Amino acid sequence: MRRKDRQINDIDKIERIISNSQILRLGLYDEGYPYIVPLHFGYEINDSEIVFYMHSAKEGHKLDLIKNNSTACIELDNNIKIVSGGEVPCKYSSTFASVIARGKVEILNDEEDKIHGLKVLMKHQTGRDFDIDVKMAQTVNVLRFLTDEFSAKANNISVKKLIN
Repeated sequence: MRRKDRQINDIDKIERIISNSQILRLGLYDEGYPYIVPLHFGYEINDSEIVFYMHSAKEGHKLDLIKNNSTACIELDNNIKIVSGGEVPCKYSSTFASVIARGKVEILNDEEDKIHGLKVLMKHQTGRDFDIDVKMAQTVNVLRFLTDEFSAKANNISVKKLIN
């Protein structure tokens, strides 16, 4: 990372960035071009391993791409605000906190895994625990993203206070 002063290494601070984000952008390979799709998500962190869950329709371009190449990346961000540079355009900036990860995305087939992923997603999105049964889980596909590596950064003291 070029801007080491913005780098976040503490997993608890990274978790706060993730928990304050509502949309995850999933990047996939599409015949030599990136294909990026915004998705609602849920996540779990176990011993510095981050697992993300997303849901999807039962068919579509995104699923075709995953079946062809499961290598993917994700990006999440929040607390974005323009910081004025006054009359000097080059002094403008913005506050932000972000996480970028590389890994593999998979389409879950096991009903219990799907139910678990949907519960995690709904908990993150709503703050509530839901009962999800096999019938509900069968109406969608559930994607699981396993991180191989990730990085996080933030710009602005007020954003850094939020995650500290």
